[in-house]
Amino acid sequence: MAEILVLVDHVDGDVRKTTTEMLTIARGVGEPSAVFLGSGYDAAASTLGRFGAAKVYVVDTPELDEYVVAPKAEALATVAAAAEPAAVLIPSSPEGKEIAGRLAVKLGAGLITDAVDVTAGDDGLTTTQAVFAGGYTVQSAVTHGTPIITVKANSATPEPAEVTPVAEPVEVTISEQARKARIVERQPRAATGRPELTEASVVVSGGRGTGGDFGPVEELADALGGAVGASRAAVDSGWYPHAYQVGQTGSTVSPQLYVAAGISGAIQHRAGMQTSKTIVVVNKDAEAPIFAMADFGVVGDLHTVLPQATAEITKRRS
Repeated sequence: MAEILVLVDHVDGDVRKTTTEMLTIARGVGEPSAVFLGSGYDAAASTLGRFGAAKVYVVDTPELDEYVVAPKAEALATVAAAAEPAAVLIPSSPEGKEIAGRLAVKLGAGLITDAVDVTAGDDGLTTTQAVFAGGYTVQSAVTHGTPIITVKANSATPEPAEVTPVAEPVEVTISEQARKARIVERQPRAATGRPELTEASVVVSGGRGTGGDFGPVEELADALGGAVGASRAAVDSGWYPHAYQVGQTGSTVSPQLYVAAGISGAIQHRAGMQTSKTIVVVNKDAEAPIFAMADFGVVGDLHTVLPQATAEITKRRS
């Protein structure tokens, strides 16, 4: 089977769910091999092996952590040029898309972004791609060079396929041009004790209707063991950090339960949560567009409705 490269999404060896999703997709169309850039491979090896990465190209050079994006694109290009894979899968994160764009230029290859599936046919690989803020789904294929494909989070359910990974160290030379933007400071995000937004099975999001008070949203999320999200309107108003924005210009989530509180349902928000399994809407405006997506809806003030729900959940769990 043809080799499919999967760029590992990790933080110091802590592999994110997006990687296990991509490895699962890759196994359906070829033989997945992981590309691990940076330090921490020993911590990541067991997870990569559990989801079918029999071979792992490991590139560990200081420039990958000291500079912004460009060295990663050069390192991945070195691996891809030597391996000659059938495709390269990369997370559809802001960094992932930049790496993918740079890689496509370096390899002279076609690029597809925001794929939600990849299938193999007689004419090569075909992707299912979400376009126009998730309003349409199309079939796309690269016609020139190695397909470079960014995959949206929550596009597949990770399926284990236990193997013993074999690490293959790769030496790369990072150009002077790629070392123009240096990282001078890092500040870790404060821990909240809640699950990662893109990986949570329950997400409670607040919008303009919160009026800046996310207390009821956070309390319901904590009662459900879920993550907190926010609409673009809430983020742009400075009520909640951008890292928690759900939507076309934020994170894409696909939890088992999504609660939208005080969110009208603009198309850019719907693009980031419309694949949620169950959607509950709380809004004072009975005509809010988001009610069209709701499995369950409550017309009411979130500051009244959410505390009642939190109290009842807490009572039943005690």
